[in-house]
Amino acid sequence: MCDCATSKHFDERARVLSNEQVGPRLYKIVLEAPKMAAAIEPGQFVHMQLTGMEAHILRRPFSVYRADREAGTIEIIYQTVGEGTQFMTTYEPGVSCMLIGAMGHGWQVEEGASLIVGGGVGAAPLFLFAEKLAAEGRAFEVVLGAQTASMLVTRDDYAQLLGRDPIVATDDGSAGYAGFCTEPVREALASGAYATVYCCGPEPLMRAVAALADEAGVTCYVSMEKRMACGVGACLSCVVQTTAGKRRSCVDGPVFDAKDVVW
Repeated sequence: MCDCATSKHFDERARVLSNEQVGPRLYKIVLEAPKMAAAIEPGQFVHMQLTGMEAHILRRPFSVYRADREAGTIEIIYQTVGEGTQFMTTYEPGVSCMLIGAMGHGWQVEEGASLIVGGGVGAAPLFLFAEKLAAEGRAFEVVLGAQTASMLVTRDDYAQLLGRDPIVATDDGSAGYAGFCTEPVREALASGAYATVYCCGPEPLMRAVAALADEAGVTCYVSMEKRMACGVGACLSCVVQTTAGKRRSCVDGPVFDAKDVVW
């Protein structure tokens, strides 16, 4: 598993600056949160208390898509999947909410070229890491998968980092490869050009990518995003079964070495 330093938690009241739809059931919310923007590391997440839903006391975990330390802002891309995220779509500029962060262990930089694989909204937790690799002048490629072209909402930002389009795959063939993004991942790994794979997305995708990396003899890290109640390791609601026993995604992850995960 990732041996990054233990995260330090703190509370911060954040203010909504914008909240807009960017794709089918996909939204991007920008929060003014200077402390969080300064502290967040690639792959970490925040735990948000939804203002206006006080009857629902459990916070929601959200990965951070982008962080601007100078502006003191963070961006989160979220998908409407239930009552909480649907309620979030009503937030207008000026609304405030409480955050706990920066939570969990993030992505670990390894030597050699990196292959970043983001499936669906799972592309968002990898963008800060891609920015870090680009800033350090490290070689990397990006493979993005989605159901349809309109759901590739991070594509342009990744293209700006790369200086060209990332490799994309869509289930319906409306952009890039027709089918799952596992095929371009297989092709990329067959080239022997990549030393490490970093993957986030639906669990079946991460399991498949982990298997491809294992076949290629390449290290693979995955972000095991689970439902979380407390977010600080007390409730055991986000347990991940590993070869070393049960681990908590919120404090022992969310990033794990794929070879340690019992799929």
